[in-house]
Amino acid sequence: MATIANKTQSQDTSMAQTSSAGAIPECKEFLLNHFQQRSDWDCGLSCILMILPRNHREHFLRDFERICAENGFGRSTWTIDLCFILRQFNISFRFLTRTIGVNPDYRGHSYYDKIISKDEERVNKKFEIAIKDGMDIEKRTISIDALIQHMALNGPVIILTNAALLYCDMCKKDPFFRSKRYSGHYVVLCGYDLNKRKIKYRNPAKENHICVASYELMDKARMAYGTDEDIILIYL
Repeated sequence: MATIANKTQSQDTSMAQTSSAGAIPECKEFLLNHFQQRSDWDCGLSCILMILPRNHREHFLRDFERICAENGFGRSTWTIDLCFILRQFNISFRFLTRTIGVNPDYRGHSYYDKIISKDEERVNKKFEIAIKDGMDIEKRTISIDALIQHMALNGPVIILTNAALLYCDMCKKDPFFRSKRYSGHYVVLCGYDLNKRKIKYRNPAKENHICVASYELMDKARMAYGTDEDIILIYL
């Protein structure tokens, strides 16, 4: 069965801090092949394309429409959909979230209202299948220090953010999302700098470019109401 457990954020934080004292490098960056999203709905799939090795990436691009159709999400991808794609390409991962299934609190939310009425049954069914099949899912959140520890020791991270709160130190003159309303958007965390307290990430809405944000700004974007703090830890 899949692991579905509640763990405290402080446990993850202390573990990461202990590790950062001497076990992890001060800076790290994963060399990923950037992929810019082609539509307003495929940011999560574009993040997967950055993670996949070359042969799998070519396969996904070649059979993109068929793979999307077989997974049944149309033009509306949830994090659980991304997990099924990753599993299809034999990528090791762990999915962390505040909510197993669709969060009922989002009914009436300006961003989710119409999406939930269309996707709730499908998404909840996918969670049921994933749990039955033993997919690695945990109902918990983790700290920024724990995310850094994961990148130091294991691999990059796909996260769901509120695009309205996502700012890059390198792109201050060119914000990619100007609305103040919530908009779910996936990015890939691909590195960090402990001394500068910065997170490096790739934003599929941008051209080939590594973005940089402070710990505090990244936390604000990824922990915003609407994200469920969805995180996919990738193990390379």
